Amino acid sequence: MNKFEQLGLNESLLLAIKDLGFENPSEVQEKAIPVLLEQNTDLVALAQTGTGKTAAFGFPLIQKIDAEDRNTQALILSPTRELCLQITNEIKQYSKYVKGLHTVAVYGGASITEQARDVKRGAQIIVATPGRMQDMINRGLVNIKNINFCILDEADEMLNMGFYDDIVSILSDTPDEKNTWLFSATMPAEVARIAKKFMHDPAEVTVGTKNSGSATVSHEFYCVNARDRYEALKRLADANPDIFSVVFCRTKRDTQAVAEKLIEDGYNAAALHGDLSQAQRDGVMKSFRGRQIQMLVATDVAARGIDVDNITHVVNYQLPDEIETYNHRSGRTGRAGKLGTSIVIITKSELRKISSIERIIQQKFVEKTIPSGIEICEIQLLHLANKIKDTEVDHEIDNYLPAINEVLDGLTKEELIKKMVSVEFNRFINYYKKKRDLSGEKGGERSERSSEPREIRAGDPVRYFVNIGSRDDFDWMQLKDFLKETLDLGRDDVFKVDVKEGFSFFNTDGEHTDKVMSILNGFDMNGRRINVEISKNDGGSRERRDHNGRSGGGERRSSGGFGGRSSAPRSGGGSFGPRKEGGFRSDRSSAPREGGFRSDRNAAPRREPGSFQREERAPRRSEGNTDRPAGRSFDDAKARRPRKS
Repeated sequence: MNKFEQLGLNESLLLAIKDLGFENPSEVQEKAIPVLLEQNTDLVALAQTGTGKTAAFGFPLIQKIDAEDRNTQALILSPTRELCLQITNEIKQYSKYVKGLHTVAVYGGASITEQARDVKRGAQIIVATPGRMQDMINRGLVNIKNINFCILDEADEMLNMGFYDDIVSILSDTPDEKNTWLFSATMPAEVARIAKKFMHDPAEVTVGTKNSGSATVSHEFYCVNARDRYEALKRLADANPDIFSVVFCRTKRDTQAVAEKLIEDGYNAAALHGDLSQAQRDGVMKSFRGRQIQMLVATDVAARGIDVDNITHVVNYQLPDEIETYNHRSGRTGRAGKLGTSIVIITKSELRKISSIERIIQQKFVEKTIPSGIEICEIQLLHLANKIKDTEVDHEIDNYLPAINEVLDGLTKEELIKKMVSVEFNRFINYYKKKRDLSGEKGGERSERSSEPREIRAGDPVRYFVNIGSRDDFDWMQLKDFLKETLDLGRDDVFKVDVKEGFSFFNTDGEHTDKVMSILNGFDMNGRRINVEISKNDGGSRERRDHNGRSGGGERRSSGGFGGRSSAPRSGGGSFGPRKEGGFRSDRSSAPREGGFRSDRNAAPRREPGSFQREERAPRRSEGNTDRPAGRSFDDAKARRPRKS
């Protein structure tokens, strides 16, 4: 029996669930659906973004709606246009086998008369943003005085965006005897006030702990000098070849500036903030969902309602003013049970904020150092080797083989491999040789460039390369468990586990080196022969661990990302993957641009699909518009405005 059947859903919903491929309900669905089906009750449900809240209220709502009655019976309020459209689309998918049930989206930026006409034709469910809904009520274009259900989705975000008065006004126009279902990731005072004023003895469903972070997201921070913040962002992207991320800034101005720099440096990036037109926002989001953009730089307000699958990393380029906002940011990754990573780039003066966030989300951060140039080169080189190995051959090339063989005649296999990889690697290594080490160590790239093996002492961390990764069905937690069990080590003896597609890195203390090398080298893992080597980079100092002894840092495999297997069309030719600054490029320029290597021959940056970059005239910026909602700050003192660059 399908587990959704056990929740009490009817046949039409079960058919839709089967079509959608849902197998097991999420925790919030398992807890909320039976309560909403069996009782006529108000409900407060607290669960992180990405845990399946839409289905948790959508399924019981559809089952309780009278499809033969064409009057409006339910109102769903959501904070943004994007989320409004997303909920509408999902409700339509869930109700595809319910004849006569109609759902209409009501939001700003579209014709209000057309939306009113759709409602008048008969819409049992209206999904709306608070501002547009209030406008339609004021104009007498919609009647919600007799609805049976009102759902507040992402209630905390709506209130953070300043919709408190609109929500109070809208709810005041609804009958007292209706059922109100409130779904939220956190429970700030404003949400509690709404619940107390408009709900009667509500049932409560909590997934995890109130205001806690998702268990599928690991949290790590990197402490750098303020002037190195942008360079650190680029290095973190280069060190994670499969990254597909949202980068958060506090203000519109910083968002636009960071996005422009990334585009100029060759990354597939774009800005998302309130100064963009609706058409521009739609274009950016379409490109991001299509993996044509791998780094979406956004403000908190503009990013609300973004629901994109398989985001591997959330990068906090700047921490938010409100602690609770961090929870919403990190909730963009690690969705639907998958693993994700939330990265924070901070300066020393901001270290105290990490402790504040840890208390709120009830999870520990891992402190890490920015990867050195030589470590990035090693990661990218091995990533390139795996991509070459996995590349499918188009046999049209057979027509050119005689000429190619003639050119390459006389080269041994080893020489050919070295020359082919060096086409890319030389440019990459030459760039990072000129860059200082952001980890704060003296002497640039340290002694890693030396061909002499470094001395291993018992207390020193040793970093290893191993030829297994996500393609072998490992994530960082599974690989760490495998290593501990195979090597018979304690839970804290294996740390800094970083899983890539075809290989991984991990650390142990030097005292375990002989055991690691003797046991793992040649180890037969279901017919796969393991090979392990000592990396020239030690991976930095041992991290802080969370309460589970987790060391964090494992990257997930993604269908998109830099150098990944993106199905999106490439914007530049001649590369081994989507064009990206800092990746292995086949451009013929004699030196890389600042920040990495391009595949175009011109000095001017190439425009990426769906992205916005500088024209000859700098784009107009809104001075002093910070996009910051009012609320509790990290500091008791009033937050200072950032200095203008």
